[in-house]
Amino acid sequence: MNVVLINPYELGRQPFGLAEPAAWLQREGCDVRCCDLSIHKLEDVVTADTDLVAIYIAMHTATRIAVEALPKIRSLAPKARLCVYGLYAPMNVELFHSQGVSTILGGEFEPGLVSLVRRIRAGEGSKQTEPVVSLEKIGFIAPARDTLPPLDRYASLILPDGTQQTVGFAETTRGCKYHCRHCPVVPVYQGAFRAIPADIVLDDIRSQVALGAQHISFGDPDFFNGPGHALRIVRALHDEFPDLTYDATIKIEHIVRYPNEIRELKSTGCLFIISAVEAVDDETLERLDKGHTRDDFITALRFMRVTGIALSPTFLAFTPWTTLEGYIRLLQDIIDLQLVNSVAPVQLSIRLLVPSGSCLLDLPGAGDTFGEFDPAILGHTWHNPDPRVDELQQHIQAWISNAENRGLSRPEIFNGILERACEAAGLTLPVPDPANCGDSIPRLSENWYCCAEPTCEQLNSF
Repeated sequence: MNVVLINPYELGRQPFGLAEPAAWLQREGCDVRCCDLSIHKLEDVVTADTDLVAIYIAMHTATRIAVEALPKIRSLAPKARLCVYGLYAPMNVELFHSQGVSTILGGEFEPGLVSLVRRIRAGEGSKQTEPVVSLEKIGFIAPARDTLPPLDRYASLILPDGTQQTVGFAETTRGCKYHCRHCPVVPVYQGAFRAIPADIVLDDIRSQVALGAQHISFGDPDFFNGPGHALRIVRALHDEFPDLTYDATIKIEHIVRYPNEIRELKSTGCLFIISAVEAVDDETLERLDKGHTRDDFITALRFMRVTGIALSPTFLAFTPWTTLEGYIRLLQDIIDLQLVNSVAPVQLSIRLLVPSGSCLLDLPGAGDTFGEFDPAILGHTWHNPDPRVDELQQHIQAWISNAENRGLSRPEIFNGILERACEAAGLTLPVPDPANCGDSIPRLSENWYCCAEPTCEQLNSF
């Protein structure tokens, strides 16, 4: 059976979400081809003899691209059964059914893909018999990395001195045991998470090191959902590859709660930690149920600096509750905390997404805040009570895109953001002294973000 697995977008990383199911389907005897739309064109991989096309959608950007790509997929492979799988699949069941997709798989999707293949071979109809969301424990196997383009085709690590290194990508868990209201993981996993066995993770990383990886980016929603599991893996990695570095995503509350474990990450090669700070005001943090406060964020930042691990914070800069004054305070905090060089500019343009099933819809007064689900944006609509805020978000988003295309530095882009925010608020604030922008930190060359709206280039990438 000819199977094509498609990844619309994965933050510039070699997609685990193709490599893992590819191994399962190869074991089932399938001829598996992987199509990464950041690198391939559809017509180079999807052919008329394709029996099954399965599209991996782990984030908003990927979902938007998948919707745009489906008509071309159907024309290239008219007899193929269509499937979407991944985190955002079960949130958009009706939409994908309307696009001719017969099977939708969320949660632990690998057994569902195997079941689908067997149904196709048996000549069964297209009616789905697999659960849309499965949280059953599964036996992971080593991903088939050889089905994907080489690592040097993906995002690289940029060190503060400008040196670049080849990056691998791994996952140690799925799901998350926390319930942040805006997070798309929560409606699917409902507080559950699954640990991928350490030997599988280590085998996967070994294969990537053999292919040239000098740095590993861990893609878990939170690396410390199981701190013991995470530490076992990085200890073993450091023993075997003492020069290998890595990054991970960890909640602010975990940085505060596990200081000794964070110090051990430093000693085992951790260069930076991404943390979804989201906001600097406690009212918004409480609405999002983030589990940390403004003071926790500042405490974590100071601790990280002492520890020697860079903190790369992410933000939800624009929400229904954002005011012009609040946005200015966010920018002022970034200046005062010397984070200008640590914050990817796109983070200061992110607009809150409210996907189908979002826990934000359970907030008191949600019916007055959020509108109906709009398939065009794959989310519930909302507008800020102050139209100047929505206008500012659009201006800043356009400025960042233009500035990054021109190759401006983070301080230069930040100054442009500050200028536009001050103009909107009728204020005048001094631009930060370059000497007080904070040290440059290690970062990946792909600056986009999973919750950002896709660009025109991304929507036409296929």
